[in-house]
Amino acid sequence: MKIKKTYAFAFKSSIYLAFFSALLFFIIDFYFLKTPLTLKSIGVFFIIFFFLSFLIIQYRIEKFIYQRIKKIYNDVSILDASDLNKTSITSDMDSLSRDVEKFAKNKQAQIQSLNLRENYRKEFLGNVSHELKTPLFTVQGYLLTLADGALNDKLIREKYVQRANKGVERLIAIVKDLDLISKLESSDLTLNKQPFNSIALIQGVFELLEMKAKKRDISMLFDKIYEFPVMVIGDIERIEQVLTNLLVNSIKYGKSGGTTIVSVSPYQQNKVLIKIADDGEGIKKEDQARLFERFYRVDKSRSREQGGSGLGLAIVKHIVEAHNESIFVKSNYKKGSEFSFTLEKAEIF
Repeated sequence: MKIKKTYAFAFKSSIYLAFFSALLFFIIDFYFLKTPLTLKSIGVFFIIFFFLSFLIIQYRIEKFIYQRIKKIYNDVSILDASDLNKTSITSDMDSLSRDVEKFAKNKQAQIQSLNLRENYRKEFLGNVSHELKTPLFTVQGYLLTLADGALNDKLIREKYVQRANKGVERLIAIVKDLDLISKLESSDLTLNKQPFNSIALIQGVFELLEMKAKKRDISMLFDKIYEFPVMVIGDIERIEQVLTNLLVNSIKYGKSGGTTIVSVSPYQQNKVLIKIADDGEGIKKEDQARLFERFYRVDKSRSREQGGSGLGLAIVKHIVEAHNESIFVKSNYKKGSEFSFTLEKAEIF
């Protein structure tokens, strides 16, 4: 067996002490006491002194190490000092080293994560402030203009009231979307999962967004004729919201006169993949990783001109993940984007 380092240290130290003590005892006795000593008596003295030295040194080393290890464990709260009582202190040094190394790595990862969260928090608060400030100032401006005398002019009054109402509607949309995301993140939103026909749902969203698509001369089509229903399981209202948000984005950022194509295909063993592809502006690679962040906009000026709360894709991601499903994005800048998400396939009997 491998001798533990503290035992080896105590053993060697005891050998040296016993040897020199026996030698000193022999010299003192030979020159001063004049007592005849036998080799046997010197050997007995050596052995007794060796064992006594070994026990004292080992005990002191263990106490010395124990006190310092215990202090380290107490200082580093993630480590449990009570573990020291369960094992020999001599065998705990390697364990301590591993625990401290693991602790240091975890803390380093936590610090990096906290830094990222802090940066995200600052950016998020700035974005929230900007998103709320714009419609608030707009509404305030129209109301102040009306209060300054424009209220008496019927044409200006009606126009400004309508514009102020649009600003209020945008504020309401932002608050509703923030409330929805909060519920999704806290798992406070109950999903009403049931089987439904995904093809019929997509067709319904097409009809809902038909006028919006016509304004930009964008065609919304299926990739093929679906003769039979494709049944999936999910919360139909929430999935309708996912489809609506993705299709609205494809209309916003699709090229005028372009096409948005939706396909529904088998995915893995018991999943269905719903894909929304457009031939619009596309998304740069550096922006793709942050697409699903709240209020993150690829083209900030153009996005705000076209309205919206800036929370659409964040809501999409949360709803899909609340279904324990996955969402994917592929995009080539200036060539178009493709968003897809999975749903559980419903068994048809």
